[in-house]
Amino acid sequence: MANNTKKEVSIQKKKSVLFIASEANPFAGTGGLADVIGSLPKALAKSRSYDVRVVIPLYKDFSSLHRDKLHFVGNFNVELSWRNQYCGLFEYKYEGVKFYFLDNEYYFKRDGLYGFYDDGERFAFFSKASLTMMRYLDFYPDIVHAHDWQSALSVIYLKTLYKNEYGYDKIKTMFTIHNIEYQGKYDRFLLGDVFGLSDDNYNALEYDNCVNLLKGAMVYSDVVSTVSPTYAEEIKYDYFSHGLSPIVNEVSYKTVGILNGIDQTVYNPETDERLFANYTSEDLSGKKICKKELQKMLGLPEKDVPIIAMITRLVGHKGVDLLKCVVDDVLSEKVQLIILGKGEKQYEDFFKKVQDEYSTKCRAVIAYNKDLSSKIYSGADIFLMPSKSEPCGLSQMIAARYGTVPVVRKTGGLADSISPYNLERKDGNGFRFETYNAHEMLYVLKDAVFTYSDKKVWNKLMVTAMKTDFSWRKSAKEYIKVYDKLI
Repeated sequence: MANNTKKEVSIQKKKSVLFIASEANPFAGTGGLADVIGSLPKALAKSRSYDVRVVIPLYKDFSSLHRDKLHFVGNFNVELSWRNQYCGLFEYKYEGVKFYFLDNEYYFKRDGLYGFYDDGERFAFFSKASLTMMRYLDFYPDIVHAHDWQSALSVIYLKTLYKNEYGYDKIKTMFTIHNIEYQGKYDRFLLGDVFGLSDDNYNALEYDNCVNLLKGAMVYSDVVSTVSPTYAEEIKYDYFSHGLSPIVNEVSYKTVGILNGIDQTVYNPETDERLFANYTSEDLSGKKICKKELQKMLGLPEKDVPIIAMITRLVGHKGVDLLKCVVDDVLSEKVQLIILGKGEKQYEDFFKKVQDEYSTKCRAVIAYNKDLSSKIYSGADIFLMPSKSEPCGLSQMIAARYGTVPVVRKTGGLADSISPYNLERKDGNGFRFETYNAHEMLYVLKDAVFTYSDKKVWNKLMVTAMKTDFSWRKSAKEYIKVYDKLI
């Protein structure tokens, strides 16, 4: 009898989770969401306790490196209100995870991923197609894990149109908010005509007299998560919630915050081919070469002064207004300043002017440049990230991984990932200030510059930063706990 029991356990169906998201690296992406969907499923698959799959749209911008590897599975039709649309289904197993790609040229054969007048309809189609796909594949996951407003309707549809349908009726849902600022707000008219939902569903989706897809997914999902524990608490307040704090508080009983990670095989100074020289926490000689070559490349004097770097969108929200306020005080120190990014014209023009005024101390590169960003992460000494709010943030983790010590504001994921250096305890992996205030930032930045002058202390701080575990392995364990509890 005991032997039979063992045999039954061994052939038990593996638990499964389907990620529904609008982007994923390395296939198509615009930011942090693509990093998460490209990395977290891979870490979950390594646990071997879940069959992990991902579905995203097949965009025109799909990476040419992988397009030829796609396998055509078949096609089916998707009903969306009065529409009946074609959907092609492709699959590709990549690094232990099965990815599905949904093809409809009318919706997705466009330059770029977002910003179109019919984004609501495009992602309603994507959400509905992601569920219809299950029927076609005869694959009904234990959990649907949807991300941000673009896939919010997959949760809403599951709990409304599909709630009593065989195969769908037992699926549990988790919905992750990567940035609550983007909510998917639409006129009530779209509820039936585009989304194919009845007026009975309006109350669950209504907020400020419009359909709010993010709100609907928060209400209908079994678990809501955010990308850091601190952000999960912050969005309970009006300052951070972009108007949704009443709903956040309403669903707080089923909300959890799990800090994102980074792919430490991708962000690895020992193997990164973009660097001028590779290095490790045991041998930092390559980092000195990276710094010297970065100075040479950007035409800065090759001096042993701390390089302060910012790689960011040039918008007030990212704290560039704080730097603008005290940039003369910063550059009065024995430092060099490098800024990489694009954004609002007022900031682009301002930092170009600063570069002209401080030609031996400052470089402002108004561009998005992945190759240069790697060279800056490895060649700089201090990474400044003074965000007004930051759901998680990846740049501070990447900088630490490359031994560039972060100076951050205590908010969201910055608070959860960077602990302040303490001279007496000799712990911490960076520097942190609390109030969104230019002079408080300046004080802490000067503290970092002063600490740099003690090379023995600074080297220890660099090594601590590099050895901080920002891997997805830790986050994956937290997600698995939530999945197991749901099932």
